[in-house]
Amino acid sequence: MAILASIRHHRFLAILLLLLTVGPAARAQPSPEYKLKAVFLYNFAQFVDWPTNAFAETNSPLVIGVLGKDPFGKILDETIAGERIKNRPLEIRRFNKASEVTDCHVLFVSSSHSQEAAGLKGKGVLTVGDAPDFIEHGGMIRFFTEKNKLRFAINLEAAKADKLAISAKLLQLAEIVSLGHGPK
Repeated sequence: MAILASIRHHRFLAILLLLLTVGPAARAQPSPEYKLKAVFLYNFAQFVDWPTNAFAETNSPLVIGVLGKDPFGKILDETIAGERIKNRPLEIRRFNKASEVTDCHVLFVSSSHSQEAAGLKGKGVLTVGDAPDFIEHGGMIRFFTEKNKLRFAINLEAAKADKLAISAKLLQLAEIVSLGHGPK
């Protein structure tokens, strides 16, 4: 079991390193930006621990949601189809407004709804977005592009305030920021 976990960890890190080096040649391929972001969402869920009360039962699904306009289409559904994390099945849910978000563990907040991230504070939801002001609105992980590379910043203070534990392995790959001090 430990060997399998080590192999998965190394495979994840290799994939992340490849994804972090998305240059012009990689973008020429038909692989859209949101396919990469869908893979990241799946992998973020593997490296976060939620409080035990975040799940109704031991077999409850780990829910990945999208708030607002869905930029993924079927890509996100295809990415997680048949996958499990920590022995939990995965489920995708889509929400039109923050007040609808319940029983969700990872939530991609579309740019049109980035200001609603603050309304999710205290719900134990790992919020992810790509709007430039996402961290300032209380978001936890923000995608950004730097020198043709897809990167992400983590607002560790916001995650800790919601009692989410982010693995050091994931933190090593991120830019750590504080509220109001997002990446350039």
